[in-house]
Amino acid sequence: MTTPASEESRRRLAEAGWATTEGRDAITKTFRFATFRAAFAWMTEIALWAERLNHHPEWRNVYNRVDVTLTTHDAGGLTDLDAELARRMDEAQAARTT
Repeated sequence: MTTPASEESRRRLAEAGWATTEGRDAITKTFRFATFRAAFAWMTEIALWAERLNHHPEWRNVYNRVDVTLTTHDAGGLTDLDAELARRMDEAQAARTT
């Protein structure tokens, strides 16, 4: 069972650059990379995490940009799974830019 995201969790997500999605209980963020190859490598890493968590993002890739929306459909909104996947996405991008 997933737990709805707490106000504290939502605050931390906003501080990390995640924005709320108008009209739904979801968060969104655009990740940018140097090249298509770098963006796709990041997506591959995140896909493995998504499988481990059994929680999959809504995302769209155009060249070096990946637009991501996270929500837990079967829970009707943002949950701890979304916060965990967002954290892993942010960490994976940071590791590629340092």
